[in-house]
Amino acid sequence: MTELNKKVVVSSDKQKNNEIKFDKLKWLLVLLLLIGGLVANYYYTQIPAALKVAGWIVLVCVVLLIAVRTTIGSSFWNFTKDARDEVRRVVWPTRQETVQTTAIVFLMVIILALILWGIDSILLWAISWFTGHGG
Repeated sequence: MTELNKKVVVSSDKQKNNEIKFDKLKWLLVLLLLIGGLVANYYYTQIPAALKVAGWIVLVCVVLLIAVRTTIGSSFWNFTKDARDEVRRVVWPTRQETVQTTAIVFLMVIILALILWGIDSILLWAISWFTGHGG
């Protein structure tokens, strides 16, 4: 390795370590904000519910903004964007196809229930006949 390559690798390692430490601080801040919100929610009982809800909405938005700025939060955000794109690409069935499929499933459940009831009745009759307890 040349001297320049060693410096780049060392600099990159230091940057990753700093990023990991900064991520831990961000997650600690997220945790402290949420705990602070819970404590404030129970401490300030005289505040109207509408203001509490507004405060929670603001707090959750701030917490999400901080969390998305971490490595894990960023990868999760990218995952959700990819998942949303994938859902948009899916070809969803029409209403008619959905109703027909539901009707077929419902009919098959009824048919299988009747078959299982018939098998159960036959087995019950056979066991009663073999044991002599049946009529």
